[in-house]
Amino acid sequence: IALVLSLTLANLAVGFFASNRHRRQVQELFGAYVPPAYVERLLEDPKAASMEGEQRTMTVLFADIMGFTALSEALTTAELKSLLNRYLTKVTEVIFEHQGTIDKYVGDMVMAFWNAPLDDAQHAQNGVLAALAMQQQTALLSEEFIKSGLPPLKIGIGLNTGPMNVGDMGSHYRRAYTVLGDAVNLGSRRESSTRFYGAKILFSDSTQAQ
Repeated sequence: IALVLSLTLANLAVGFFASNRHRRQVQELFGAYVPPAYVERLLEDPKAASMEGEQRTMTVLFADIMGFTALSEALTTAELKSLLNRYLTKVTEVIFEHQGTIDKYVGDMVMAFWNAPLDDAQHAQNGVLAALAMQQQTALLSEEFIKSGLPPLKIGIGLNTGPMNVGDMGSHYRRAYTVLGDAVNLGSRRESSTRFYGAKILFSDSTQAQ
């Protein structure tokens, strides 16, 4: 009887610590990158998303502030920090509202994607709707900036849909849940082309097809 009780307690302890370890992994990996509702779903269903690398059809979005170098040179460090933080907070809220995952911020550049870690059958539509909402919110934010004595913002957004490699990638020192592949690079080039064409949003034919 003592042996049975000991084994039962041991199994319960192992299950408890394994569950806690999984929760920590999910929260550390996805907590800052996906909508809170996504995190809850991932915690409730450990099999909902794979920590391993995989290839799937996804939609990626790149957004960049136009003329950011000249804009940053005209502001103090405190003004630039305030402007960027307010802008990045607002566009991140929009991406989360449209079920997107934040990949990274690089200066003023925002990269996001759809259809991972959780499945999203409407990933192309959600990406385009997010882009439209980001432009609307940036226009509203610019009105607030002008009243505060800060310059208005104009952003260019590029999207592409296609096969991408997604997963927890990096080194022993730092890892991130990110996407890689030619389809990702094409999304970045779409964003760069917004300046050439004078367009606010450019997306590929593959995104349009979905």
